[in-house]
Amino acid sequence: MILYPAIDIRAGQAVRLLRGDYAQETVYDADPVDAAKRWVADGATHLHVVDLDGAREGRPLNLAAIERIATAVDASIQVGGGLRDEAAIDSVLATGADRAVLGTAALRDPDLLLAALREHHERVVVAVDARGGRVALEGWTEAGEFGAAEALGALSAEGVSRFVFTPIEVDGTMRGPDLDQLRSVAAATGAELIYSGGVGDLDDLRRLATEGPPNLAGVIVGRALYEGRFSVAEARAALAGPLGGG
Repeated sequence: MILYPAIDIRAGQAVRLLRGDYAQETVYDADPVDAAKRWVADGATHLHVVDLDGAREGRPLNLAAIERIATAVDASIQVGGGLRDEAAIDSVLATGADRAVLGTAALRDPDLLLAALREHHERVVVAVDARGGRVALEGWTEAGEFGAAEALGALSAEGVSRFVFTPIEVDGTMRGPDLDQLRSVAAATGAELIYSGGVGDLDDLRRLATEGPPNLAGVIVGRALYEGRFSVAEARAALAGPLGGG
């Protein structure tokens, strides 16, 4: 199972939000490249980067920072935040990112999703964020009409092969993952899942590795890494389990 250290960029800095609330922000690195270098030096092979300004405004706003990250480290990078048209998707992939993560647009613009899948295939990832079991849209500022499991099922039918799933209630809290919600959405799709939200210690990672659904392929971790609860190397070992990997 793959560890994805999170790098959320707002106003050019690496930050974390509590439960998706832009008013509850903690700045961890003045330059997100410093975070990327630190995680990769400690053994990270993948990074999850979110343009928070872009998510809120509906268009990428931190492309220069993303390109600097892609240039500075040898890691597979997936990037989301404000990717709501083909030009935005292309611009993110042009920075050197390996995958583009669509959120709101994948649910509201099926034509865009299908075009992106035709053009970029498995380089397209869809993020489904849920509050109270229902999809949250527009950078987590708006409640959607669909249940998260329903949305994953429908998007899988359109050809999406990889999802990021985040239960917003636990995101940034370090109080443990929401395994119940994870299992619920996992049952709706055979696609690969990457989980994000609530990881606070190594036992949380071990639970995800041993109790998570069979299509869980990765875990995104942010605040716990930034606050030194464990290292990247320790996290990868916890996710590897007795059979190795991660």
